[in-house]
Amino acid sequence: MPAATRRALVEHARAEQPNEACGLLLLQDGVAVEYRPGRNVLDSPYRFQLEPGDPGDFFAEDEGYELAVFHSHPETEARPSRTDVANIGLWQGRPYLILSLARDELRAWRIEDGEAIEQPLD
Repeated sequence: MPAATRRALVEHARAEQPNEACGLLLLQDGVAVEYRPGRNVLDSPYRFQLEPGDPGDFFAEDEGYELAVFHSHPETEARPSRTDVANIGLWQGRPYLILSLARDELRAWRIEDGEAIEQPLD
């Protein structure tokens, strides 16, 4: 995770407090090359529903990027909640990053078949 990309995640998460922030990371060869902030249409500190800043962000895969979803946990650890796992939807099996603002901790996961599996994050 490049330092500038991580800073962008933290800045967006802080700006959205007390609610969860969310957005998309564009990955190339496993490296987060760009963060595209989205909007949490639920305006909630406990849940998120991503609305991308630009609906075309979902088509970044056509340009050779892998998409990863990002959201923040303002008060809890950077581990998927039961709600995150239950509502994984189209993000199942994709990189899923969570930033804990309370703990200044960023962790990566893949959620498949109701199980959250932590992924290495460099």
